[in-house]
Amino acid sequence: MSLPGADAAHLAERGIAYTTQVESGMVCVVLPDWPVPPGYNRTSVDLLVRLPAGFPDAAPDMWWVDPALVRADGRPVEATQITEVYLGRSWQRWSRHFSPGQWRPGIDGLETYLARIRGELLRSIQQVAA
Repeated sequence: MSLPGADAAHLAERGIAYTTQVESGMVCVVLPDWPVPPGYNRTSVDLLVRLPAGFPDAAPDMWWVDPALVRADGRPVEATQITEVYLGRSWQRWSRHFSPGQWRPGIDGLETYLARIRGELLRSIQQVAA
């Protein structure tokens, strides 16, 4: 198991650093110093994405960050209160899931998943202003 070529190319084209390691049958992709939008307690985190066997036809589920994120006002982000250990580190789990049919096998890949993560990071801050 490894990162699909199209996904590795996407990261390389954008100069995004990453490492991969297989753990428990999943390809673990760590993106160090992933930028976090203003409104959180930090400006960057290490981002962990765990890709299931069959990815990109099989959708990823959830993502993890280290160190943990909270809103700058100190309020926790919904569905991020669980800590899990992967790759010998503790990670804050962001429990987010695709609805049936939302992930498009043969079309979606790591690029679309990272866009979803960026969007969710923004959405979670915008809830504060609402």
